Amino acid sequence: MTGSRELAVEALTASAFALFGEVVEAGAAPESINEGTARRYADLATIELEGGRPRVSLYRAEARSLPLAITMLERHPLGSQLFMPLSPEPFMVVVAPAAPVPDRSAVRAFLTNGRQGVNYRRGTWHHPLIAPRAGEFLVLDRGGPGANCDEFRFTGGGFLLRLP
Repeated sequence: MTGSRELAVEALTASAFALFGEVVEAGAAPESINEGTARRYADLATIELEGGRPRVSLYRAEARSLPLAITMLERHPLGSQLFMPLSPEPFMVVVAPAAPVPDRSAVRAFLTNGRQGVNYRRGTWHHPLIAPRAGEFLVLDRGGPGANCDEFRFTGGGFLLRLP
């Protein structure tokens, strides 16, 4: 891809991802519930909604071939968007901080460990789901009236994404 640069892929950690949202994973201190038959890892993400209502969806992601040309990002200005894998398969996340348009120099890529989900903050630029292997995801986002998806296309070359 002419004019593109390769993105370094980082391991997904809460501190590295904090600017873009939250890493969703079981923490160290669960609460015992249901007479000791279950453990709850509570309050793992802050769900943001402006107007509308919470919407729970199931996504079936097709496997993406890598390397992958990253030529666009999208954002959701009216609510956060949470992706949680339902199978232990790593997936990739490409993000840029919330701004009127993505800052090319701030685009980052992360690889989950297969047990982590992500919750994009409202307005965070991100690439649509990138699953190297097919899988299912539970998605929590905003439903309701209003335009809640902006797209941005890079001109003069985007980025190249490879598995680390």
